[in-house]
Amino acid sequence: MTMHRLKNVLIAALVSVGALLGTAVAVQANTLDSILEVGEAKNQAARESQAKIDRLADETRDLLTDYKSVMKQVDGLKVYNNRLQRQIDNQEKRITDIDESIEQVTVIQRQMTPLVIRMIDGLEQFVELDVPFHMEERRRRIEFLRANLDRDDVTVAEKFRQVLEAYKIETEYGRKLDAYKGSVDIDGQDRDVNFLRIGRIALVYQTTDTELSGAWDQDSRSWVALDKGEYRNAIMKGLRIARNEASIDLMNLPVPAPEAK
Repeated sequence: MTMHRLKNVLIAALVSVGALLGTAVAVQANTLDSILEVGEAKNQAARESQAKIDRLADETRDLLTDYKSVMKQVDGLKVYNNRLQRQIDNQEKRITDIDESIEQVTVIQRQMTPLVIRMIDGLEQFVELDVPFHMEERRRRIEFLRANLDRDDVTVAEKFRQVLEAYKIETEYGRKLDAYKGSVDIDGQDRDVNFLRIGRIALVYQTTDTELSGAWDQDSRSWVALDKGEYRNAIMKGLRIARNEASIDLMNLPVPAPEAK
């Protein structure tokens, strides 16, 4: 009886111990799962944090690259702006100079106009006292210059340039050989003649039939008849040379001798 009761107690104890062991194992298993889940959660959080860090690092690197690029542009713009500022300073200086010149334009115009008038008067006097060649052409040129004096559509600078051009033409006359047709009053009769001009040294004529020749005497301001036999061929040669019909050669022409002043 007693042995049977011990067996039952032992079995009950073993059952209790088994239950306790099962419960302990179940508790341990739950605890391990919880630990693993926590570890996995931490790992996932770490991965997410690392991904965020990597993304922030990439963004930071991109921002740094953009910053460096912008700073290079800023440095370039500073150099460009400095260059522009120097140009602006120079332009402002030029504007100041131009403004000062504009203020002086009226004064210059008042001074230039009387000068141009005096130059035209002097040119006219010179032409009238000069050897009388191409007189109509030279007088028309002077009339043209005088007519321009009253024109408001021609600047003072242009008027001055035209007068200088007329002076230049008169200067060139003294350096050239010239032949042209015209007429001369010979013994009260107009005769067609060929004129030969050698600068301002000599001005001679020869009738178209080559029978009569003459030379301009600047002292008496009149035409003087020339000896037919002495100058006829020389004048004919000079006319051919002036017309480019013959090569340059020596000519025996009447030239006034220089006088001591």
